Amino acid sequence: MGEKPEHGSKRIAPGMIDVHAHALPSAYLDGLSAAGVSPIDEDGFPTPSWSERSMLAFMDEQGIGFSVLSVSTPHINRGDDAQAAALARRIDDQLAELCSRHPDRLGFATTLPLPAVEASIDETRRGLGELGVLGVKVPSNACGVYLGDASLDPVMECLNDYGAVVTIHPSRPQEVPPNVFTAGPAPLFEYLADTTRAVLNLVSTGTIERFPRIRWVVPHCGSFLPEVAGRLQGISQVLVPAGLMERVDVMGSLRALYYDLAGDAEPVMAEALLKVADPTHLLYGSDFPYTPPAAIAKKREALRADKALAPLADGIFRGNAASLYGLEA
Repeated sequence: MGEKPEHGSKRIAPGMIDVHAHALPSAYLDGLSAAGVSPIDEDGFPTPSWSERSMLAFMDEQGIGFSVLSVSTPHINRGDDAQAAALARRIDDQLAELCSRHPDRLGFATTLPLPAVEASIDETRRGLGELGVLGVKVPSNACGVYLGDASLDPVMECLNDYGAVVTIHPSRPQEVPPNVFTAGPAPLFEYLADTTRAVLNLVSTGTIERFPRIRWVVPHCGSFLPEVAGRLQGISQVLVPAGLMERVDVMGSLRALYYDLAGDAEPVMAEALLKVADPTHLLYGSDFPYTPPAAIAKKREALRADKALAPLADGIFRGNAASLYGLEA
């Protein structure tokens, strides 16, 4: 497996860098429809309208110079690996064409058809080696297979060889408890819980330590990780001597991760995240178009008003992402 070629910094427009923005290309929407997938039925949340024009208009209104695009959830693999691989190629080709029209404003993360291992390796190589993508997007779980599962190690090896930036996006778990409110709108709880579950698996299996060149981006202020970091650290001191868990560097692994601040960072989550994250690993994310522009602006102003984050603002809103993705700041 060859390493990603060095191309130098990519020149981008001035303004904020948004690392958590979504595109809804026709290939993605048509692929879900062809598979009989209804986002409102699966996630309890409707698919918003989106277009190239609306994306750029949003960025101009919000002062965003550059956005890193990815597709959201539902995940594209519905159990047919060949179909998912073909769909991933169509999505990535459309996004590559879109970004080529606005190279100083838009970049994207390639879509992998996980848990299909060989197809995911092929699309990683094509994206990072040929299409010039900025990173790779993976779901927290794909057909019930979670990040950190040993079956995905060949994909991790490939990503590690490239030193890839890998963005995690939550997916609904295969099973959720019935007859509770959180089983309905997945963004409320299940997205955060599934992201947390996936990252805890990455940490506890030693995947982060074994593939140290992968640069992971965890969404939504780290989800519940800041709250359970101490718990995992503490319980590992019981489980490791009992032979129930391998010895891993829990806090070191969590500090190595990058975290986007999309979602409701204030007034609680940002403060908690600062207790476990490297401050230079905090990144701005809007979650457009799934979050309305007015709400995005309000959330961003709350971030700017946070006294603990104020000294970190230049990094959060541009510098940290520019360094991570090799963009000219």
